[in-house]
Amino acid sequence: MANNDGEMMLTIFLKHHQTMNLGEINEKLEATSFWKIFPPEGIAVVSWYVMMGIGQVVTLKGPGHRLRDINLVIEQSAWGAFATEFYPTYDFQPVWEQIKARQS
Repeated sequence: MANNDGEMMLTIFLKHHQTMNLGEINEKLEATSFWKIFPPEGIAVVSWYVMMGIGQVVTLKGPGHRLRDINLVIEQSAWGAFATEFYPTYDFQPVWEQIKARQS
């Protein structure tokens, strides 16, 4: 999970409530200021993808002690539009590249 001392990455699944259409989801996100407050200041977006039929998957990077801040923003602004799942994440690509280099 840690990339540098005290730094973490976190992947969040923002699963669409399929009882709501896109317009209703966007209305909920606007009403809770989701787009203004997520992610919290000082937290970087590493990637953000739409997974058709599921929702959105966002990976964040920042200081580990900010985990509570991320959770609070999700609770305050995403709940109601999305069901959420959280996964500690790390960048496997450098490890994969080392493995591939040893195989050559």
